[in-house]
Amino acid sequence: MKITALTENTSSSENIRCEHGLSLYIQTDKYNILFDMGQTDLFEENAKKLDLDLSEIDTAVLSHGHYDHSGGLARFLEINQKASVYLNQYAFEPHYNGTKYIGMDISLKDNDRLIFTDDVFQIADGLTLYSCNDRKKPYELGSFGLSMVQNGEFLPDDFRHEHYLLIEETGKRILISGCSHKGIMNIAEWFKPDVLIGGFHFSKLPLDDALKSYAERLDEYDTSFYTCHCTGVSQYEFMKTYMKDLHYISAGSTIDI
Repeated sequence: MKITALTENTSSSENIRCEHGLSLYIQTDKYNILFDMGQTDLFEENAKKLDLDLSEIDTAVLSHGHYDHSGGLARFLEINQKASVYLNQYAFEPHYNGTKYIGMDISLKDNDRLIFTDDVFQIADGLTLYSCNDRKKPYELGSFGLSMVQNGEFLPDDFRHEHYLLIEETGKRILISGCSHKGIMNIAEWFKPDVLIGGFHFSKLPLDDALKSYAERLDEYDTSFYTCHCTGVSQYEFMKTYMKDLHYISAGSTIDI
């Protein structure tokens, strides 16, 4: 399996541009998967530079309903004429950071290539989406200041619009997460994957004993972690001193599993 970051907050090369967002091109033995589409059309530009053909994508997944993961959706639907796009049934609900709208482009909601999922959805053999909305959270880190609107009222976001892609191949379980809003420690405990790739949503956390304890907890799992995007570079470098198998993936870089 090969996973290439098309869009991320940092870049591995002067030739590859970056933005606040995430998009991953995943090549398994059977499938070509696009996981998230960044904030803009940059994922397409970088894919061309990396000689990755987005028209060959046969499956696309949106991890949750925020603009920095779904901003390229309209462009993807134009350049790829065959792939279905799987997203949670709550993805188009209004989402905010304070009073700033950070949700999806509502005009795309009725596109017939969008497939809305519930708690567990099997895309194909070895590809399954999980929202984990009914699972107990051993760790509760709150809503990070993000909110949703229900019945005209702003409420702390419960991130019910977020789901995770579990890929099972050659005896390994690889979990792909966008921002891990439900808590990276919770997600690691729920799945205990061999490999976990995604943001930790720690970028606003201080480099203190609490963050150290999170790193030490994650280090107890027999999991290889590849983080990015909303983790924060300083937070990653801090956590890496307490974790034996933590790595960073930037735009233009590739993981071979």
